[in-house]
Amino acid sequence: MLAAVTALAGCGQADPKPVAEPKPVPTPAATSASPTPAMNLLPGMPPPLTTADVYAASSTFSPAVAGARELVYVPHNGSHDVWVIDPKTYQVIDRFDGGKEPQHVVPGYDMKTLYATADEMPGGSLTPIDPKTGKPGEVIHVQDPYNLYFTPDGRFAIVVAEAYKRLDFYEYPSWKPNKKLSVPECAGVNHMDFTADGKRALVTCEFANRMIVVDVATMEQVGSFSLDQVANGMPQDSRLSPDGKRFYVADMMANGVYVFDGNADKQIGFVPTGRGAHAVYFSRDSKRMFVTNRGEGTIVVMDPVTGAKTGKWTIPGGGSPDMGSLSADGTQFWVSGRYHNEVYVFDTTSGALLKRIPVGSGPHGLTYWPQPGRYSLGHTSNIR
Repeated sequence: MLAAVTALAGCGQADPKPVAEPKPVPTPAATSASPTPAMNLLPGMPPPLTTADVYAASSTFSPAVAGARELVYVPHNGSHDVWVIDPKTYQVIDRFDGGKEPQHVVPGYDMKTLYATADEMPGGSLTPIDPKTGKPGEVIHVQDPYNLYFTPDGRFAIVVAEAYKRLDFYEYPSWKPNKKLSVPECAGVNHMDFTADGKRALVTCEFANRMIVVDVATMEQVGSFSLDQVANGMPQDSRLSPDGKRFYVADMMANGVYVFDGNADKQIGFVPTGRGAHAVYFSRDSKRMFVTNRGEGTIVVMDPVTGAKTGKWTIPGGGSPDMGSLSADGTQFWVSGRYHNEVYVFDTTSGALLKRIPVGSGPHGLTYWPQPGRYSLGHTSNIR
């Protein structure tokens, strides 16, 4: 049981001078560990390296990211652009149009392309970014891509059409439309993650104080849950624990994370973390979980198995930590400061704030690239 769990019944700085381009990132050989399938997986899904840790492969680089420049991409839904930071110097070295209201920079399933998702109504676009050059490509027009995910078998991209209360399935990588799943009870459809077997997705409904469950193979909704900590709940990030036995769902009005069982069948707990709980990430060894508390400028460190809180990092003078990524080696945690127009860099060992980097207006779902692992499920580097 979860020892620390209680019972249960969505804003311009001057552009810094460019610096020299960073060197390409060396790419270690792919892991030689043998996968150990011990579950009935979604057909076509790569089996986990170990059933003990669904993120076990995210410690070694794939050949797919060979030659990628080590860069941090920051989308801004206020200034409508993407800024590029050299993580070695903490300097902004480039910026380009990200579409109208870019929200997240998302690694594609094959990890060869990044996509800036821009969801301004009534249109919307995906701006592909070449990780080897750090430059944008030809815009892909899709409707209302607030967020972007990929099915665990790599067959489909899932465009989260938030304003339309839809999940739109596109064949990947052709971007041919396949199916539009209407989810009328899921106002503010937002974030998701997948069960360890890849068969189900647990999806947050930011403006409905609820969750829905989607069957990946049939592309149909198969369940829903009302959240009960507060009447005005706003669930945000949804992430599967490393052992695959539970989901953690951050709720910025409930000021903590809900806990669901690993098959997305039932709600089993709640852990208070801090005001404006927003995003969930895991350390490279999967032994720690980081929860950003956007409303109070802190990050809580937790044990992902027990739910126990083991530490708390505070941004001096306050801040608004939102979405981000760990550095490739896991020693740094890069997070956007949504309402302070800056990016924070934390030391993941000490929790010390290493740097505050001024950026554009409304920094949101930033991504540090490249990341280790075999394939991307989307969002800000959910890599397995």
